[in-house]
Amino acid sequence: MRRIHLVTHPEAQHHLDGLVGGWFDSELTERGRLQAGRIAEVLAGRVGGRVVEVWASDLRRAAEAAEVIGRRLGVGVTTDARLRERSNGEADGKPQAWLEERRVPLPEFGDRLGHHDGPTGAETRRELVQRLYPVLEEILRQPVQEQVVVSHGSASSYLIAAWIGMPMEATGRGFFPLKAGSITTLVRNDSHFSHQVVALNETAHLGEVAGG
Repeated sequence: MRRIHLVTHPEAQHHLDGLVGGWFDSELTERGRLQAGRIAEVLAGRVGGRVVEVWASDLRRAAEAAEVIGRRLGVGVTTDARLRERSNGEADGKPQAWLEERRVPLPEFGDRLGHHDGPTGAETRRELVQRLYPVLEEILRQPVQEQVVVSHGSASSYLIAAWIGMPMEATGRGFFPLKAGSITTLVRNDSHFSHQVVALNETAHLGEVAGG
């Protein structure tokens, strides 16, 4: 049985500052570091003594959380830029209000995956899923049965879509809202080879350090 613990990075400084995330290399807040410790304890209890790998986005807020988890589990971290959040181009690191003034709304119908939000250099959702699907395939090729993947909110949603075999084009509408610091558990059932989502968007472990 393969099990993936999909973690969305906890609270980062851009959350508090009201800045656009994306590829902006924000670091964890002090509360975010406490949340990462809580996540690490939960995962240590679930992994037990089994061999485990930790993968993460190379952006600091995810990589830092992964390092906390890796230290608790006694393993190193493999970072991969393909696990980054969707880039907002020139909007990354700017105030959210700056982006909202310039954002081209996503249409209800039509080519939602190919839609461009407006800011120069921003990724489309198609470009995002085209890098996320292959990196999950690579993670799944590794010869271990227990893996932790630390990524970002939207990116993690599309990783779930890849896990359950959702066609890329269907991700233009399907989405799983995930909170900062959440854990989603993905399991491959070896009796009938199904890819299961056995826990989605868990945050109870954050307790009083969850924040707003």
